[in-house]
Amino acid sequence: MDLSLRITEIFYSLQGESNTVGLPTVFIRLTGCPLRCGYCDTAYAFNGGEKQTLRQIMSQVKSYATPYVTVTGGEPLAQPACNALMVELLDAGFHVSLETSGALDVSSVDPRVVKVMDLKTPGSGELRRNLYSNISYLTAQDQVKFVIADEADYEWSKQQLAEYGLTERCQVLFSPVMGAMPAVSLANRILADQLPVRFQIQLHKYLWDDARGK
Repeated sequence: MDLSLRITEIFYSLQGESNTVGLPTVFIRLTGCPLRCGYCDTAYAFNGGEKQTLRQIMSQVKSYATPYVTVTGGEPLAQPACNALMVELLDAGFHVSLETSGALDVSSVDPRVVKVMDLKTPGSGELRRNLYSNISYLTAQDQVKFVIADEADYEWSKQQLAEYGLTERCQVLFSPVMGAMPAVSLANRILADQLPVRFQIQLHKYLWDDARGK
């Protein structure tokens, strides 16, 4: 029997974040998330969606002329069949990245998948949900992301860099919360402190004002 997942949307856009920013990408947004971050911009993916088989999903992905696929949510790992979907995509030759909150175990994720994993800052309201054992499964191809709302978040994020040796383990992304932390303020702090991290903004919000499906 063909496995199925509950899907909020599948769409084609430019990657707005991570180290493939700007590249045409197919996004598969799975429904459901156990977290409730205060700055969440995809709350519409918490519920609803429609069940689709792997075959249906693959057909839609293959209709776009790009090798890049991002599996996101919600929290995609909340659906057990997520791993099977990613394996099918990989076996079909796609470059697959996973956007995950860092609250669920990533140990069973296929090592070919590029993990883009949050460490939730205090400003998210979900600091207690961080599963720090996930850090040991990050490799040089993976990325750990800090979404920074204020000065306290920035200082906390710096502490995690040092405590876990993150810049030696994987790529590190610092991203400001739009409307809370001015992008230029975060950029200036990174430069002043000479942090070896990648500053990023959410490109899709600047291009399409955070329109759904973009």
